[in-house]
Amino acid sequence: QLQLVESGGGLVQPGGSLKLSCTASGSTIDDYTMGWFRQAPGKEREVVSCISTTKYDFTYYLESVEGRATISRDNAKNMVYLQLNNLEPEDTAVYYCNARSTVRAADYWGQGTQVNVSS
Repeated sequence: QLQLVESGGGLVQPGGSLKLSCTASGSTIDDYTMGWFRQAPGKEREVVSCISTTKYDFTYYLESVEGRATISRDNAKNMVYLQLNNLEPEDTAVYYCNARSTVRAADYWGQGTQVNVSS
């Protein structure tokens, strides 16, 4: 079992930055593709970014955050990060950390952290 806890959310003005962190426990994240999803009020959850295991070395970004977001992972610390820059009101949502492994047939979610972008 893998437990995921997000942190780093909060209220930020448009144009500001936040760094979200996801701390994993219970197992190592080495074999998991790690992702950040978000869900805004009244909308479906969408993938913001994901990063593969170090074996495959790829990242994906939602088009609307491309160039403004950077995902990274530190397997030694069992953590994943999402740096968000030049935030827009449309980025307001609950952000969730996800760990997924097809090999392990496993899919884990954190409880989410709220990001509010408002002046």
